[in-house]
Amino acid sequence: MVNRGLYVGRFQPFHLGHLGAIKAVLKEVDELVIVIGSAQYSHNSNNPFTAGERLVMIRRALLEAKVDYSKLWIVPVPDVHLHMLWVSAVEGYTPKFNVCYSNEPLTQRLFMEAGYPVKSIPLFDRKLYMSTIIREKMLKGDSWTELVPKSVADFINEIDGVNRLRDLARTEKI
Repeated sequence: MVNRGLYVGRFQPFHLGHLGAIKAVLKEVDELVIVIGSAQYSHNSNNPFTAGERLVMIRRALLEAKVDYSKLWIVPVPDVHLHMLWVSAVEGYTPKFNVCYSNEPLTQRLFMEAGYPVKSIPLFDRKLYMSTIIREKMLKGDSWTELVPKSVADFINEIDGVNRLRDLARTEKI
């Protein structure tokens, strides 16, 4: 079997920390399955981008960074809202993998209990590269584009993502 890793994230939006994590994991595996988690959610302030938009962001960022795309699978996976079934759902949506990479405690625990080895990913300036912080900067009008690959910033601007996020935040306060 190919040494294939799994990396789960929501990527709301995809940022330089995610890119660093993918590059680090690709040094350890032959192929990597990138799972776009919570794929069914979009158009709210925590999940402003659709699964398709997140897929475009990831693809463009990886191509921009000249990451060997032939070693990657990008798979949107919706939540099942039952922890005991979530790993099975991921297995059903993805090619077979033999190791999970995550720093998120619940993800680590669920995959460990399902019998997978789980490895931590090096964190790349976590206080800076965090999707929540990037969305907050977008809302406040602060500089955020230096925290994401240029191709991601360009795409978010193409889809008017900052104004979408601001509209969603205003709607949720009503």
